[in-house]
Amino acid sequence: MIKVAVAGCAGRMGSAAVDAITAASDMEVVCGVDPFAQGDAVFPVYASVEAALDAHEVDVLVDFTRPDVVEGNLAVALPRGVNCVVGTTGLSNDALEALAATAQEDTCLFYAPNFTTGAVLMMQFAKAAAPFFPEAEVIEFHHARKLDAPSGTAMRAAQIISCARGGHKSEAPGRETEIAGAEGARGALIDGVPVHAVRSSGFVASQEVIFGSMGQTLTIRHDSWDRTSYMPGVLLGIRSVGERCGLIVGLENFMM
Repeated sequence: MIKVAVAGCAGRMGSAAVDAITAASDMEVVCGVDPFAQGDAVFPVYASVEAALDAHEVDVLVDFTRPDVVEGNLAVALPRGVNCVVGTTGLSNDALEALAATAQEDTCLFYAPNFTTGAVLMMQFAKAAAPFFPEAEVIEFHHARKLDAPSGTAMRAAQIISCARGGHKSEAPGRETEIAGAEGARGALIDGVPVHAVRSSGFVASQEVIFGSMGQTLTIRHDSWDRTSYMPGVLLGIRSVGERCGLIVGLENFMM
């Protein structure tokens, strides 16, 4: 039985993760971490990761907290030899590498910008298409309460596209064409790929990758309308980290 602690257990994604883990036959939630938790839970809930790990033996820490909280949580868990499955976006690659360097031997830090299998496949399809199109743009759509922009999925997609194109930068008009007072119209430039972030209460998580060349476009789109779509990927991460070590970025490492 895999013993799991869920950081952010009272939040939207954390609550969905608790339900999925509880329903799985090979793992259990031994404790939660959330200073904002209210009411009675079926497992102990602590205000900090340190307090939780002092009180319980934990195999895997699942983190769905905030960009300003996750780094501190990992800095406590990894040196204690607790494998970490992280869905909180906002950490840079440099920060992830620095945190992984603090981990005990045979401990894994697994970070997934997106846990839906469809989003992972979308990025793999984009990787295959990227060398054949001189232009590429990413548009992501998320709910109005998302704390970071652009999303980790969009940034990861842009990086994958750029790498697959050998670093080729789009020749389409860029920031130099933005009208005064309308800066940002061409989006953020991530490794040479324009990325646009839309925030609205009508969305959960959607993303389009639009490729273009003379006389044609190719659009690859993924939509997630419910947070349960992330849970198969979360469970896969929990089951897989015990067999890995070091830093692993992207669910595709466990899918392919």
